[in-house]
Amino acid sequence: MKDELLILKGHEVLFLLKGQEERIVRVVRQAYKAHARGQSSLPHSNFLRFPNNSSNRIIALPAYLGEDFDLAGIKWVSSFPGNPARGMDRASAVVILSSAETGRPRAIIEGSIISAKRTAASAFLAAQALRNGRQNSCVGMVGTGLINFEILRFLLTARPAPTNFLIYDIDSSHASQFKDKCLETFAHIEMQIAGSVSQVLEKSSLISFATTAALPYVPNLSACALGTLILHVSLRDLSTAAILSADNIVDDIDHICRAQTSIHLTEQLVGHREFIRGTLGEILLGAAPFRKNAETTLIFSPFGLGVLDLALGKLVYDLAVQQGLGLNIESFLPDSWVERT
Repeated sequence: MKDELLILKGHEVLFLLKGQEERIVRVVRQAYKAHARGQSSLPHSNFLRFPNNSSNRIIALPAYLGEDFDLAGIKWVSSFPGNPARGMDRASAVVILSSAETGRPRAIIEGSIISAKRTAASAFLAAQALRNGRQNSCVGMVGTGLINFEILRFLLTARPAPTNFLIYDIDSSHASQFKDKCLETFAHIEMQIAGSVSQVLEKSSLISFATTAALPYVPNLSACALGTLILHVSLRDLSTAAILSADNIVDDIDHICRAQTSIHLTEQLVGHREFIRGTLGEILLGAAPFRKNAETTLIFSPFGLGVLDLALGKLVYDLAVQQGLGLNIESFLPDSWVERT
């Protein structure tokens, strides 16, 4: 029996996912629901760090996702903050898909695009599910890299779509570059650069944090208007006091309570997890505990689940097979050992 392994490069993944935002959101929603129903296997992510550079890391996210997906796989994703100075993106990744029936690999796919788009779709889905139809007068963005760029792209698929954005980055040149790129790419939006994080908190009803912060630097959320939703994508921006003052939704409670995230630091401080109301999957299934105070700031903290990479990886794989894209390698694996000489 011959095995075929499909290899998909970055430009092919970009082509296949271009204009597919609504479909990506549906796939991510389906993956969250399957995970919430227990139809997944999701070991903890493993962090590879380097003894001479604490800011660099490579993370392995293994997973199995059942129901209509029925795939195993892993994402191997790096974060090297010094790469932009070398003319490279901060993150790079590869996704490997394997058959859940035989365990044999089916595809090797460039993964940084999948990672960014599944993260953005997750944030969009949270904004959609947790805002309960409330319109966003102004969307704030802290951190002006690829992730917030993709989150903005997905937010613009909403009906009605937001048009007013307020951005902040500790590096003002990055903020200016982000603004120029957004205004060039997306029509009918307005964008201003804020002078501080506090200004973003004060003026925005929906805020996305997507930074490379390693330690919390936002002491409290007193500047936020009632009912503000914070998409805490970068996980380590908010203090324990900020977390404890809010209504907290996560993607997976066990996963988020590790790796020194703001949620993990809060658990260590108070000794319990009762400040977490539930998960986004539970929200989507209508199974989460009722929100006690709709005027409290709401924080969504997604650790980033490998099942989302599998779900989107399967979509990319299926589209590639339909359209005949990618490099097929026959007989990638050796013959059975009993047949070898």
